[in-house]
Amino acid sequence: MRHAQFLCPIFFLLLAASVIAHPGIGIVMNSRGEIFYTDLKQVWKISPEGKKSVAVANVHTHELYLDADDNLYGEHLWYEGEASDKWGHYVWKLHASGKLERVIPPREGFREDYQDCSFVRDAAGNMYWAERGEPTVIRKRTPDGTISDLCKTHDFHDVRWMMASAEGAVYLTDAGDLRRISPDGEVVTLARDLKERRLSEHVFGDGHNLMGLWQDGDGNVYVASYGGRLVKKITPAGRVEVVARSHMPWGPTGGLLAPNGDLWLLEYSDYNTTRVRQIRREGTEKIY
Repeated sequence: MRHAQFLCPIFFLLLAASVIAHPGIGIVMNSRGEIFYTDLKQVWKISPEGKKSVAVANVHTHELYLDADDNLYGEHLWYEGEASDKWGHYVWKLHASGKLERVIPPREGFREDYQDCSFVRDAAGNMYWAERGEPTVIRKRTPDGTISDLCKTHDFHDVRWMMASAEGAVYLTDAGDLRRISPDGEVVTLARDLKERRLSEHVFGDGHNLMGLWQDGDGNVYVASYGGRLVKKITPAGRVEVVARSHMPWGPTGGLLAPNGDLWLLEYSDYNTTRVRQIRREGTEKIY
C-alpha cells in the first residue's frame, strides 16, 4: 500500500508535465506515399519503404499543411522567456523538390494576430480560422487576400481544432460536439458529446480531449480523442463508431486515411514523446 501511495503522486506529476506543451496534430501524406509528422522539435518523414528521416529540423510546429503540389507548410513557434514574455514565429515551406524556405519571416506574436496564414485550407487555397468570443466568428481568407466572415454566431461554446474539406466545408470541435459549417455558412451539429469521461480527461484537461480531425473519400470525419485514447468515425448521417484504440501511455492526436485504406495515427504519450502507428487495412500494425 505504501508503495502504491508513493507511485501515484509521481504518476500524476509526470502526466501533468505533458500538459504544459500540448501535443501536435500534424501528420500528412503526399502523392508519393511519404508521411510527414511533427514531434514539436522537428518534422519527420517516413518513406514508402518505412525509412525515417528528419525532413525539417529544429521547428516547433503543431500543425502541418500539404498543398496539391506536395509542398509542405508549417511554422516555428518560440517563447523568449519571462524577462520579455514575448512569443515569436515564422512560417516555412518545404518544396516538393526539397528546398526549404521561410515564406513568412520571423515576427512577434502568433499567426492568428496577423490574419494572413492558417493551416486549415481547402482545395482552392482558402484559409479558415476562428476568432473566439461572443459571438465566435469563423473567418475565411481567399488566395487574393480578401477576408470575410464565413459564420458569426453565439451558438458556439468552445471552438477547438478545425479542418476544411476540399470543397470548403469547415469541421470543428465545439465543447465536445462535432460541427459542420457549409460553404454558405450554415452550421449543423453532426455528433454530440464525443468526449470520453475518463481519468485522463482530468489530467489532460478539456481542451486536449478532442484533437485532430481528418476526412476520408466518403465524407466520413475522424476525430482523435487524446483524452479517451481512441479514434471515432462520424458518418455524414451522424453515426459514431470507434475505429481505433490506443493503449497507455499513448493517445491519438491526429491521423489520416491512406488511399489503400491504411489508417495512420500520430500518437503522443503521457510524457510528450511521439510515435506514428500504421494500422493496415487487414488489421496488422507497425510502429514508427
